[in-house]
Amino acid sequence: MKKVYIKRIDKDLPLPKYHTDGSVAFDLLARETTSIKKGDIALIPGNVIVKVPNGYMLTVVPRSSTPRKKGLLIPHGIGVIDQDYHGPEDEVLIQVLNFTDAEVIVEKGERIAQAVLVRIDKFEFEEVDDDIIKISRGGLGSTG
Repeated sequence: MKKVYIKRIDKDLPLPKYHTDGSVAFDLLARETTSIKKGDIALIPGNVIVKVPNGYMLTVVPRSSTPRKKGLLIPHGIGVIDQDYHGPEDEVLIQVLNFTDAEVIVEKGERIAQAVLVRIDKFEFEEVDDDIIKISRGGLGSTG
């Protein structure tokens, strides 16, 4: 199994882990109790600094139960942690949107998001002046 360097900020909280043999994501825990007012966006400290291996990105995604149980979403769908984001102050932060009509409290140690290491490639871009393809699909919902 490959290894990833990870630093916990609060050593009282457990190291992230895969909960089953089939899990592809590991949970991120709130490092501190955080209050999110209705309609607000907040950052919840995720308690870890991760040295993402070359050829990968760390993707932060919501746990499937978080919107239902807490009324929180990641406002842009995912968070991307780059390979060079692992300095002494580069704690993984979980951006959340409270879509409820009340304040939401996330308790210290609560599993609030999950993270997946995803293999990526980088590409060289080559600009062209002509249309890449001659037929446009028509935009959103263009497949019917």
